[in-house]
Amino acid sequence: MDDHGLTGGGTGHDGGPAVGVGPWEGPWPRDGRYDPELLAEGDRRNVVDRYRYWTREAIVADLDTRRHPFHVAVENWEHDLNIGSVVRTANAFAAEAVHIVGRRRWNRRGAMVTDRYQHVHHHPGPEALTAWAEERGLPLVGVDNLPGAVPLETHPLPRACVLVFGQEGPGLSAAVRKVCSAVLSISQFGSTRSINAGAAAAIAMHAWVRAHVFDQPAEGRTPSA
Repeated sequence: MDDHGLTGGGTGHDGGPAVGVGPWEGPWPRDGRYDPELLAEGDRRNVVDRYRYWTREAIVADLDTRRHPFHVAVENWEHDLNIGSVVRTANAFAAEAVHIVGRRRWNRRGAMVTDRYQHVHHHPGPEALTAWAEERGLPLVGVDNLPGAVPLETHPLPRACVLVFGQEGPGLSAAVRKVCSAVLSISQFGSTRSINAGAAAAIAMHAWVRAHVFDQPAEGRTPSA
């Protein structure tokens, strides 16, 4: 079994190792969460072992019982190719939802199909996102290396919040910066002015996990099996 919870079984069509698991062996489970087609043909999806052979709806329903109370928002004014990566990382860290601000269409290739299991919402602009967050009492926390930004490493992240990211290149728009309760920067020590937007989102989400999951007793932690 590899690090992604995928089991190799023989070789795939391209001569490489087959990904996932083959048809179910033995009597089929009676649990309604299982998909008869997957049981019959095998499950080659990029899901952890606990969800093997489950229907998509069953996986989403189970994730909904374990999602963390932080959201992720990303601006999409120029079809940012990093959004798929952000969605995939949000799924890995069990974010409550991802919010696309700006253009509705985005490149899903980088999501590696995780958008099927992650709640993704669209807001036409910062005002709509702000109204949505205010209705739920969620502060918007921007993440960008801007003048005056506070280091992420020293600023306590709210447990329930929306982490907001700008798109690759321009970063957070002025309109979004105005509505954020705080703007945090990721400390850098090399020569580059910035890091990839998808990487920045992953660092910030992991900082939230370290602050609010791994400060709990071991029995209170909820990583996937």
